[in-house]
Amino acid sequence: MSVSRKELVRRRHRRVRRKVSGTPERPRLCVFRSNQHIYAQIIDDTKHHTLVSASTVDPDVRTQVEGNGATCDASVAVGKLVAERAKAQGIEQVVFDRGGNLYHGRVKALAEAAREAGLEF
Repeated sequence: MSVSRKELVRRRHRRVRRKVSGTPERPRLCVFRSNQHIYAQIIDDTKHHTLVSASTVDPDVRTQVEGNGATCDASVAVGKLVAERAKAQGIEQVVFDRGGNLYHGRVKALAEAAREAGLEF
């Protein structure tokens, strides 16, 4: 029996989440990638609270990106924006949660842009 791609992503995400958890000192940078958009949240798992979020549906990112949000350029814009918002909240270090996606393409572009903007992970 063949397993769908979505189920494979879910399995990888569960496997990642067993090891990765956000704390108040070092929250979790969670990435969700759909076919048309990419979303990033910084989450404190002890309080179950989202501290910072950014995505390609934000008006700040939509003005920077041409076309839809399914490009590496859009991911770079989201990575920079989430890092800037995190720095404004006083967050310097995070734990990266790739959300079950492979670490390449749009997910990698977002992570590298967040690192360049000052987040440590």
